[in-house]
Amino acid sequence: MAEFEPSATVRLTFDSQASTPGVKGPQHNASCVIHADDTLFLACDEGATLERLLRHGQGFAGHRRIRLGELIDLPGGSDSEMDIEGLSIEGDWLWVVGSQSLKRKKLHARGQADVPLAKLARVDWQPNRQFLGRFPLVRHEGGLWPVAQDGERRAMHLKFRGRGQLRRWLAKDPHLAPFLEIPSKENGLDVEGIATRGDRVWLGLRGPVLGRRAVILELELRPTRKGHLKASRIDGQARLRKHLVDTNGEGIRDMKWDGDDLLLITGPVLSGRGPTSIRRLPGFARQLERGVVGPEEVTLACDLPDRGEVDHPEGLTRWDGTDWLVVHDSPDPKRVSNEPPSLDAEVWTLR
Repeated sequence: MAEFEPSATVRLTFDSQASTPGVKGPQHNASCVIHADDTLFLACDEGATLERLLRHGQGFAGHRRIRLGELIDLPGGSDSEMDIEGLSIEGDWLWVVGSQSLKRKKLHARGQADVPLAKLARVDWQPNRQFLGRFPLVRHEGGLWPVAQDGERRAMHLKFRGRGQLRRWLAKDPHLAPFLEIPSKENGLDVEGIATRGDRVWLGLRGPVLGRRAVILELELRPTRKGHLKASRIDGQARLRKHLVDTNGEGIRDMKWDGDDLLLITGPVLSGRGPTSIRRLPGFARQLERGVVGPEEVTLACDLPDRGEVDHPEGLTRWDGTDWLVVHDSPDPKRVSNEPPSLDAEVWTLR
């Protein structure tokens, strides 16, 4: 096998009838993925939906779209963008996190120079991006399916308020507070990964990167009497632990557990091309102290190819053994079809 070549590809086939007018199809715009048993969930960073596919031969098909606004009341409305950037399955729960980020609207085509400065100063907040929560999973139509309630289990999330609870908790953080008003992809606050274990929730940040170090936030989320999730004070102190991980200046694009090791996709903080890797934090589940994770505590699991303007790795999930499935934003047109809509995701073998 040639260097920088995947060990296999897996075809994901979507339903053309599930497309939304004016929005890129999921084959073009994957932001995160999770695979469990016979089910694969994939999210795009536009809208407020998940895509569910079922195992079909060597690939996935049987596509159904899940509208999260039908399961919970979203603060920005059921169709407004959540910018879903992380998925995790813990037991019979599906965890979902939005980017929590601000957005500078795309104002011009690449290379156009005559953009008014006043327009460039506009930065938008979309309330649905503050979502962090979980949904009960049940068996439905041959696979896993998130629901609003299953017996005593019901969907829960951080309470919606303003620009979000997480931003509120970070407002006095000496490292992260200065970046809260900066848009995503400009080294502003931007969540792009979630990992869960019991009540513990880890969030990986694409930005900000502090020097050479990416940031992982750890919370302990528990239900309140009013049916929301709330972060407990860890060790009787702050509501989160902050881990600064030496990634050679790359931000986190996704993360998943491999036993007690935490795997990270890391890549450029800004838009555009650059090196991308899968890194391993051995035994990170046992890390109970906040602080700096040095380069000697981070190993390289796999280098991913830099393919320029296409194939930006965005999502990671276990496939089989040491093989992991990777999905991309802006995938190479060679791996995409529109009739029927499909995407050939890549499988990479990790060390």
